[in-house]
Amino acid sequence: MLTVKQLLDDRADVVRRLAKKGVDANPVIEKIASLDEQRKAIQRELDETLAKQNQAAKEIGALMAQGRLDLANEAKSAVSTLKERSTTLEAELREAARTLHEELVTLPNLPHDSVPEGRTAEDNVVVKEVSTDTSLPEKAMPHWELARKYDIIDFDLGVKLTGAGFPVYKGKGARLQRALINFFLDKNTEAGYTEVEPPILVNEASGFGTGQLPDKEGQMYHATADNFYLVPTAEVPLTNIYRDVLLEQKDFPIRMTAYTPCFRREAGSYGKDVRGLNRLHQFDKVEIVQIALPEKSYEALDAMVAHVEEILRALELPYRILRLCGGDISFTSALTYDFEVYSAAQQRWLEVSSVSNFESFQANRLKLRYKDADKKTHLAHTLNGSSLALPRIVAALLENHQTADGIRIPQALVPYTGFEKI
Repeated sequence: MLTVKQLLDDRADVVRRLAKKGVDANPVIEKIASLDEQRKAIQRELDETLAKQNQAAKEIGALMAQGRLDLANEAKSAVSTLKERSTTLEAELREAARTLHEELVTLPNLPHDSVPEGRTAEDNVVVKEVSTDTSLPEKAMPHWELARKYDIIDFDLGVKLTGAGFPVYKGKGARLQRALINFFLDKNTEAGYTEVEPPILVNEASGFGTGQLPDKEGQMYHATADNFYLVPTAEVPLTNIYRDVLLEQKDFPIRMTAYTPCFRREAGSYGKDVRGLNRLHQFDKVEIVQIALPEKSYEALDAMVAHVEEILRALELPYRILRLCGGDISFTSALTYDFEVYSAAQQRWLEVSSVSNFESFQANRLKLRYKDADKKTHLAHTLNGSSLALPRIVAALLENHQTADGIRIPQALVPYTGFEKI
């Protein structure tokens, strides 16, 4: 969430930057400025009224001590009137703050100046592309056919048990899933991330804190009886560990990693792009999260991008890195890099990771702050990245490493699978 100060200190710059995300911020900022003035006016009157109450209370005490009861009773009557007015003003102030907050949460994060102009994924900028010597057998198969041939993933059984988008992994398919999760977690902890095992149900405050609510409410699975949400990513519980926390400079940087199953309704998804593992409602993902000092957050972002790239190299997959344009970047992000692996059999790129800097946008919603050396309080910066999402990694591994007599396992993964070929 942007602050009122951010919006009003340089309004023209805010309008220019939000236009990159396709947002006309002028009408909302105008309303926010008006609501903020109303809130300040109510606060001033309330402060004055409370000051008069305090002064009158002192005068009543003095009059009582002097035995001037008539004047004391008159003063008590005036205080009663002031109390009624202060109660009314307090209610008006709460309502003004609520209305102001409702307007503030409608605006997305400001994109970083390096975010490219553009409206769709076609406008994203490729910043790096790395190919591999992929030599496929004749009549190379897409992963859903390979899964059936080697009996490692059963999509039909998933439909029977739950519905489309909930595959069942079997035998070496299940072992490959477990191997990838452990491999990713080990790579992350070796890089200095502390492993955390969080709950996979979160409350509404957690969903709001990281920006999934109210923006993506329709994409989340909601356990209505308890008002809990199934996590769309481990980013939500990990980042919310530090909700309402005041840190010291010595606490930085904070690095966390976690594996969770993830749940997304993916409403409106259909067609060839959802075939097989391409788009699921339940999938496994390992996440990395950082909480950083503002002046260090883009250095942290670069390090996270380099870390994800190192893992993809170890998996011997062709990949590319994209800087997302204004129209494709998320509501909460200031700058995002997407990683895509090339599906040789499908002949298309599959997104497997997003690495983002949210700057202070999430921290403001979370009330995640720190004290500097001068004991002044500031908002921290938050970052997160997929390291990595499994379904499309598995799809790319099956397709790119298929041979005439099976599927080759990358050498870095063999100690985790316990086998070299499916």
